[in-house]
Amino acid sequence: MIRVIIADDHAMFREGIKLICSTTDDIVLVGEEDNGDSILQRVLHEEWDVVLLDISMPGKSSLEIVKRVHSQKPRLPILILTMHDNDILALRFLKAGAAGFLTKDSNPSVLLDAIREVFAQKRYFSKEVSNLVLGSWDADPDLPQHSILSDREFTVFCQIGSGKAVSKIADSLSLSPQTVSTYRSRIMKKMKFKNNSELMRYFINHNIQE
Repeated sequence: MIRVIIADDHAMFREGIKLICSTTDDIVLVGEEDNGDSILQRVLHEEWDVVLLDISMPGKSSLEIVKRVHSQKPRLPILILTMHDNDILALRFLKAGAAGFLTKDSNPSVLLDAIREVFAQKRYFSKEVSNLVLGSWDADPDLPQHSILSDREFTVFCQIGSGKAVSKIADSLSLSPQTVSTYRSRIMKKMKFKNNSELMRYFINHNIQE
């Protein structure tokens, strides 16, 4: 039996996943959390077969969770769930240690197949991202500008792009406002933005999702 835990801040979505898993004989959803901090603690201190992780939740960022879990439990597969199929974002998570990347509008049978695949220590990703992942793990001159950001810079970039104030970003990432401002300065310099308006315009135009 594949024991699964899910982290998603939408209760109805978690219930839907639980219902899908209940249709099988080999997969059972036995744990659920609604924020990044609580899922990290449970995953690190309890035994699971597969982790389903929403890409954007309150608390610790999903990218940080993947890196922490991968460093301490490298054989525990994490399947990332997202509303948007973004090949650059998928590559970032796969490099951090995620086992797969799946959009939430996927057919239930696809979700079950993905869980079985990552449980078997294989990777799962959509056809849209497969060429990028299989082609090269290195930097590509054709990649968008935000691909040059570090993982932490990218997290801060997404939160600024979504309109959050520095103080709110600091609270959500457990950082000081001064540290967030430092990351903001690095982002502006790397991406050659003059102000937040240019950053937010880029964020919206590229349909970026953290």
